[in-house]
Amino acid sequence: MAALDNVTQGQQRQALGMSTLAFTVCFAVWTIFSIIGVRIKAELGLSETQFGLLVATPVLTGSISRIFLGILAEKYGGRIMFPIQMVTTAVAAFLLSMASTYPMFLIAALGVGLAGGSFIIGIAYVSRWYDARSQGTALGIFGVGNMGAAVTNFGAPFLVVAFGWQQTAQIYAGALLLMAAIYWLFTKDDPVLVEQRRTGAKSPSALMQLEPLKNPQVWRFATYYFFVFGAFVALASWLPRYYVGAYDLDLQTAGMLAAAYSLPASIFRALGGWMSDKWGARFVMYLTFLVSLVCLFILSYPETRYIVSGIDGPIEFSFGIGVPLFAVLTIGLGFVMSLGKAAVYKHIPVYYPHHVGAVGGLVGMIGGLGGFILPISFGIMNDLTGVWTSCFMLMFLIVLVSTVWMHVAIRRMERRKYPQLADETHLSDVPDGPLAAPGTH
Repeated sequence: MAALDNVTQGQQRQALGMSTLAFTVCFAVWTIFSIIGVRIKAELGLSETQFGLLVATPVLTGSISRIFLGILAEKYGGRIMFPIQMVTTAVAAFLLSMASTYPMFLIAALGVGLAGGSFIIGIAYVSRWYDARSQGTALGIFGVGNMGAAVTNFGAPFLVVAFGWQQTAQIYAGALLLMAAIYWLFTKDDPVLVEQRRTGAKSPSALMQLEPLKNPQVWRFATYYFFVFGAFVALASWLPRYYVGAYDLDLQTAGMLAAAYSLPASIFRALGGWMSDKWGARFVMYLTFLVSLVCLFILSYPETRYIVSGIDGPIEFSFGIGVPLFAVLTIGLGFVMSLGKAAVYKHIPVYYPHHVGAVGGLVGMIGGLGGFILPISFGIMNDLTGVWTSCFMLMFLIVLVSTVWMHVAIRRMERRKYPQLADETHLSDVPDGPLAAPGTH
């Protein structure tokens, strides 16, 4: 790219570092209801379904906004869009502290949800500072900002206990305003935008940016992201409530254990980007889905008592997952989710280098919708079944369908690329030719 000819590594690191920090702050605000929502639930006497809707509402705005924020970031640059988005969200977070009824909380949550739109702004901005060979690693590092969920799960419970949930929301609003100012002062316009201004080239229209969305491949990437990101957001918001309800833990302990899940689900995204650059995104996606299936199968199993008719009479035993094993499995699940998130976004700047904002916005929107739909589904399933592990049963089905679809799509792609293999149906791994008879060469 000619625009990158005069870009130094120092400029790249500064753009990446400031964007990652801003995204971390925004993500912390985006998941604030995972903690303050537990207090609000107790104050208003909400059902599990109502709590799920409250936790999920910010994710809805953050998801839908990614489409137009991605397009605006492509057109005007991330340096101006990031501060505007943060200031707007700060206002909503401050107004949240004044809410007193359930409808008011839902409206305020819609405004706070704009924090989630920061992701696509950062993707569009950071990707313009790196070439295709390094974008996977760079975007993986940027995605470490997901650790904002761990920041909230770990720190917000102590703020709520010390100051109350209203003041916690105000502290978050102040942090956003401060971050907006820092970002504006310590970043520069991306090299692509600078080159467009120098040459007088016009940015592509919104209609042109949306052109790739007709490609089914884009929607397949989006369904992968529905799990690796959407389920991550859903669990980050749901786990504090799960620990409190299923294991009768206090809010601080529940928050720290939820943070233990959120942290590896965030910081290892950089590793996922590096692995995608080195071994390919397909390998990373297979690894993510297969390990997730194992973890979710175990997590789905509810505490159960068995009575077996033995030789000498009934034999009774039980099976259940204690807190230590549950925490280990969720941390492992979060780890592979972080790899998968990076792998999905490795594809986008490679396949659609001129439509990162629009394509990335759609993929991010669908993924974010997972973070909206799943907490509500978790609450509904709890109310209907009365089984805490029903949320993991649902996610197991989602991953199973995604794994099968991905494998079928890859096999079809291989047959299109190598049509001579289409008729080879006798063996799953076709050799170059039959093995020679003994004694022959």
